[in-house]
Parts: sequence; structure tokens; C-alpha cells
Amino acid sequence: MTARITSPTGAPGARILGVGSYRPRRIVTNEEAARYIDSSDEWIRSRTGIVTRRWAGPGESLTDMAEAASAKALATAGVDPEAVDCVVLATFTHLRQTPAAATEVAHRIGAVRAAAFDVSAGCAGFVHGVALAADAVRSRGGHVLVVGAERMTDLLDLEDRSTAFIFGDGAGAVVLGPAPVPGVGPVVWGADGSQAEAIAQTVPWNALRDDPAPRWPALRQEGQKVYRWAVYEMAKVAREALAASGVAPSDLRAFIPHQANARIIDALAASLCLPPEVAVARDVVTSGNTSGASVPLAMDALLDTGAARSGDLALLLGYGAGLSYAATVVTLP
Repeated sequence: MTARITSPTGAPGARILGVGSYRPRRIVTNEEAARYIDSSDEWIRSRTGIVTRRWAGPGESLTDMAEAASAKALATAGVDPEAVDCVVLATFTHLRQTPAAATEVAHRIGAVRAAAFDVSAGCAGFVHGVALAADAVRSRGGHVLVVGAERMTDLLDLEDRSTAFIFGDGAGAVVLGPAPVPGVGPVVWGADGSQAEAIAQTVPWNALRDDPAPRWPALRQEGQKVYRWAVYEMAKVAREALAASGVAPSDLRAFIPHQANARIIDALAASLCLPPEVAVARDVVTSGNTSGASVPLAMDALLDTGAARSGDLALLLGYGAGLSYAATVVTLP
């Protein structure tokens, strides 16, 4: 008789139980961010909506920020670190190829038995992580910590007019656990690799080995191409995610897209015909574009200010390098 593989019994549903964030101490104005390029506060505000951003300093490494955000998320969720079964860290600014930053974070917070791995999907990484975590909870139960952490300034060229003023640093985290009913909807995700060069590292790491006088790798992007793709294609993805969850725009109470650019956020909200009572996250104004950290940072800000409340339905939408994307509807913690 052929043996059969058995599968553990998980939970009927998964939901976000708590959220936490860490924002670096240093606040950087548009004037400071643009000091090496031909730009101005007025131009930056009109094109991106960004007024300030946070840049990490000494004692604020990527894992430092991830640890701080994770500790807050666990505290608000009321989950002991030893009860965490898995740590998923979304980042592309961890400068060590191995080991994964998630393993260090898991150790630091005391998740001594947790699996731990990084997800590299650019600005869409955190929503990918939420989808993976929800599936893990539904299949085997337990708790999963999902972190989005970026130290963008480590890959920032302050002389590049297309990126110098856009990006900020920070970390956000959520804890997912079992629920009697679904609190995370089906994910709609994908990637358009034909446009992979629209957002990319200037040179690969081996250039540092092969070139006797290399320039430090930095992030570059084709702003107009990314803008057009985000405005038109991501509206379709958002609608697909709503339909997959059986949720209408009028059922939402919050829209939390990747905080790339205020103009993109406003265009997406208008395309979705969101009613005025839906809170639209605009954390980009004071945090800049924090890539994989932007969605959890924006979620925490909405809840902290009371613009959104526990139990509200929120549409999460991440998109960026790849060009990758992921969207899902969640119940806020």
C-alpha cells in the first residue's frame, strides 16, 4: 500500500491582529533632499506631493528598524514572540546577499523557533508577504510576522534628479493569526518582466569586483513609464482584488496603496470611484516613498490618527520594481 502524505489542519481564516512601525528620527526637507540637483520644494511638491521624508542615521540599520516595528506589532497583537511560527521580511535594500535579514530579526525579537526568510519584490514585497502569511495560517494555523523594511538611502544617488528626493527609510510590520472567518482576501498578483529595467539597480554587485573604479550601485527609475503603468494597470489590479474578495468599493473604509507618489494615489482613488468616506492613505507626504515599508507604515498611520478603525475593510495595493504587483482586501486590526 502506498503511503499518503498527511496535511495539518489550519484555521478557517486568517486576519491581521496587530500593526507596528518605526520611523527614523531625522526629518529631511525637500530643500535638503534636492541640494545636489536642479530642483525646488515647489517642484517636488507639485510632481510628487512629498513635503518631507525620514532618513536613517547611526543606530538605525535596516534590521534595527525592522526589529522595532516588529516588537510594536507583536505588542499590539498581544502575541508572544515565541508563538511566532514564521517571519517574512519584505526588502530589497538589505546589503548582505546572505543570510536573510529575517533570520536576524527573528533572533532579536525572540521568535526562537520561527522559520525566517526575505521576500524581494520591490515596493510590492509587503503585500506578497501578507498573502503568503495568510496562506500559511490557513494551512497550518499559528502566527506569522510580516515586515516591510527599507533603508533606501543606502542605494540612493543624491545627484540623480529622478530619485534623489523621492525615497525615505522606515519599517512597518503586522502579525497574522487564525480567525473564524476570512480577514485576508484572495491575492491578485503578477509581474511584467518585459519592463524590468524601468526600476532597477544601476550596476550589479559584481561590478564592484570587476571594475577597478566602480560607482556604488544605486536605484534608478524611468519615472514617466512607471507613472503611466501604475495609473492604468494598477487600477485594473485593484478592481480584480475587490471582485475576488466579493467587496465593492462602497464596502471599503480604507485604501492603502504603495506610497509612490501622491498624484498616482489620487489617480487610482478616482479611477476606483471610491466614496468620500473611504480613507485614502497619503503617508507619502511626510514619509516619502519607503518602497516595501510604505503599505504597513501607511496602515499604522491611518489607524493611529483614527482615519481608519479596527474592523474596517481596507484594500492593500503594492507595485514597483519587476514590474511586480500584489493586491488584497483585509480587515484592519
